[in-house]
Amino acid sequence: MKIVVVGGGVAGLVTALSLHAAGMTPLVCESARELHAVGVGINLLPHAARELTELGLGDALDAIALPPERLVYCDRQGRPIWEEPLGLAAGYRWPQYSVHRGELQMLLLDAVRTRIGPDAARTGMAFERFAYQEPSRHQESFQHQVPGVAAHFADRHTGEPVVIEADVLVGADGIDSRLRAQLHPGEGSPRGNGVQMWRGMSRYPHILGGRAIVVAGGRPGDKFVAYPVADPAVEGGPTLMNWVLEIRRPEPDEKLDRSHRPIPTEEALAELSGWDLPWIDLPELIRGSTGIYEYPMVDRDPLPRWSFGRVTLVGDAAHPMYPMGMNGGSQSIVDARVLAWSLSRHDDPVRALGQYEHLRREPLNQLVLANRELGPEKIIALAEEIGGRVPVEQATAVSQGYKELAGCTTAVLNSRDSWSVSPVMP
Repeated sequence: MKIVVVGGGVAGLVTALSLHAAGMTPLVCESARELHAVGVGINLLPHAARELTELGLGDALDAIALPPERLVYCDRQGRPIWEEPLGLAAGYRWPQYSVHRGELQMLLLDAVRTRIGPDAARTGMAFERFAYQEPSRHQESFQHQVPGVAAHFADRHTGEPVVIEADVLVGADGIDSRLRAQLHPGEGSPRGNGVQMWRGMSRYPHILGGRAIVVAGGRPGDKFVAYPVADPAVEGGPTLMNWVLEIRRPEPDEKLDRSHRPIPTEEALAELSGWDLPWIDLPELIRGSTGIYEYPMVDRDPLPRWSFGRVTLVGDAAHPMYPMGMNGGSQSIVDARVLAWSLSRHDDPVRALGQYEHLRREPLNQLVLANRELGPEKIIALAEEIGGRVPVEQATAVSQGYKELAGCTTAVLNSRDSWSVSPVMP
């Protein structure tokens, strides 16, 4: 079975690796002329780490990532209000990982080209549209044929149009997916909540013991997040620290600026001047950043349908969500694995895509909506409202309820069957 995957990000590359592991022939088509290790930090929750481990990437991932051991919520003065263990420390059989998104993407790209072939990921291929292919009436056994899909691209290297025929077409082209736009015309632009995220990476010593993800503040637009993505090269030295400052625009309904504009150091320092977190020197962190960029907090409304015939969506193309609970990238990886598992179980790709959507769409739609309601970060919003710690029983209920919704409690993840499948031998 030949499958074209539109998009060479994390979702698209894991989709290709999962399909190949199940005995299929994937081709990744990425719009960028070249792929480089760019971006900031990302967290892979244990359910994503399990999938990458079962793809044989566990050791490679462990070599470039840091496994955090605890999540600490603090108020605006840096005082702890809630803490919980993460990964192995929480009883999962797999760690959680904090990693540089660009390094993760390069790891996956290398695996695709090594395992599937050097031409398995083509860059400079800008997706334009797809068309269903009807079988020719001049061919024998017309009644036994099924339509395929023709994916139309513009080759950005040559300027020439390219048409690639496939049995299945997968949209993994992110929140601005052109494939999604064809499936759901008229949907419009992503939905913002008025919050801008200023994101940076800086060389800075470990904070709060080193293995911590720290979220300080209250509601969206008044939060600071920091976590390391690598250990120091020498004991006591600086690590690579990912940080995020959320600010709220005074006019949230104005047209979204999604240019990822660079933020001058002095502007970031001025915005952080009202923060006083005793466990971190914010001016030092900001001045050490290699670059600070602005990203609006956006998502899209849940879709009533992902799959149309032999075409479907994965990752942010299917369910872009606000970054609450660190679930966006992790759920994209699970999508890829469930899609490959479903396609391996059916001779009819249309039925397979239907099963994949049945397993994934409604839970992910609910997660998108839950993240609009702050997800697990409702704990720090409640603490801000009451002016102190949230009762343990209430905070535990919020945290556990979100894990249940995301399908990543220790009981579920540690006991459920694997999505791995063995290819069918001819």
